[in-house]
Amino acid sequence: FHRAILSGANLSGANLNGANLNGANLNGANLNGANLNGANLETAELLEANLEGAFLYGTNLSVANLIGANLIGANLIGANLYGANLEEANLRKANLMGAKISGANLERADLEGANLERAKLLGANLMEANLIGASLDKAFHMGAKLQGAKLDKKN
Repeated sequence: FHRAILSGANLSGANLNGANLNGANLNGANLNGANLNGANLETAELLEANLEGAFLYGTNLSVANLIGANLIGANLIGANLYGANLEEANLRKANLMGAKISGANLERADLEGANLERAKLLGANLMEANLIGASLDKAFHMGAKLQGAKLDKKN
């Protein structure tokens, strides 16, 4: 599926475990509950894609474009989001434990209740992001931009 054009496709619940979707166009695609564990989505276009409840364990999303994507409750444990654009993405209650998010853009992203334990957020842009109730225990966020981010005492 390298460089595949799947914009607007209904892939809800699809098993794409380990698929090579490098550079694929999945803008507006419905991947609700899809299994993308270990898939390669490097440089993929996922603008406003629906990935609610998707399984993205260890998935490579480096430099992927996820502006406005719905990742509510998605499992991103150990995922590689290095340099990804998640501006205004909805990551409420997503599990990003141990994810590599360094250099990613999460400006105005909604991470309320998300699990970011042990995540690497080196130099990530979290300006104006919603981090209320998010778990940042042992997260490595040196150099992260947090201006205007919504935090609570737990953070």
